[in-house]
Amino acid sequence: MSVTTPMAASSPRVTSPGPLRAAPGDRCLVMGIVNVTPDSFSDGGRFADHDAAVEHGLRLVADGADIVDVGGESTRPGASRVSQEEEARRVVPVVEALTGAGAQVSVDTMRAAVAAAAVAAGAAVVNDVSGGRADPAMLPFLADAGVPCVLMHWRAHSTTMAQHATYDCVVEEVRSELAQRCEAALSAGIRQDRIILDPGLGFAKTIEHSWSVLAALPRLLTLGFPLLVGASRKWFLAECVDYAGLDGTRPEHRDDVSAAAATLAAAAGAWGVRVHTVTPAAAASRFVSRLRAVAPEAAQHSGTGTSACGLVGEVRRRD
Repeated sequence: MSVTTPMAASSPRVTSPGPLRAAPGDRCLVMGIVNVTPDSFSDGGRFADHDAAVEHGLRLVADGADIVDVGGESTRPGASRVSQEEEARRVVPVVEALTGAGAQVSVDTMRAAVAAAAVAAGAAVVNDVSGGRADPAMLPFLADAGVPCVLMHWRAHSTTMAQHATYDCVVEEVRSELAQRCEAALSAGIRQDRIILDPGLGFAKTIEHSWSVLAALPRLLTLGFPLLVGASRKWFLAECVDYAGLDGTRPEHRDDVSAAAATLAAAAGAWGVRVHTVTPAAAASRFVSRLRAVAPEAAQHSGTGTSACGLVGEVRRRD
């Protein structure tokens, strides 16, 4: 089955894979981040305690998160790996508590054994930042489990990924490498409707690379798979934080720009956005969904026959 067939122009967004609760009106989903780690770049240590992590996850749901993404291993640049046992100890009880409280949960892990334990505890999605490359057992597990999975563009572990940020054309190479992961997933037996892609902003990418990829989301969507976009608080956004006395070197001061990136991703047709601060992204998702609902009518009255979202896509393609 080919993974490179472009989507029809009338379908700017790929819908949710099953089994997964979709957002009302098929709007862009909001994935709230719970880092059960002492060393994550944005909030390291704040939610390393089980009770604090569960409380934070439930607060994200109350704030508008459709999914809570629970991770127990930092993937910030330069981070060293933790043991499988420690990662599972951090993650699995939090997943179980959140799902027990009714939250829809994804597990952020590169290890098949941790993914299996989290799915057994109730996780509905596996979010593998390595795209199935870090653990050879991951793709076979995902095929057997049948759960939706996020496959991110990834070239190397955090300690060395900066050495792999070399591209002739970053957008086309990211697209090609994502297509290769799709082919690997399909060959392993994962159903096409279970695959979600993530362009991996900030992973083995310079600041300019990340901006280029973010600007090219419509091109990546031509692969025909749902797209999760994780720009939240990442370093490449810091240059935009030069107002109101904010300090772009502080991750939490990048939340406004993160919300702008979430709005852009939703408007481009992303399936979901992964964020630290949920409320602005929840508002952006609903705003774009409402705007998209009237876009065909607006295009008809304008006499152009092209929706606003379609026009943006055309301008990008011509560039």
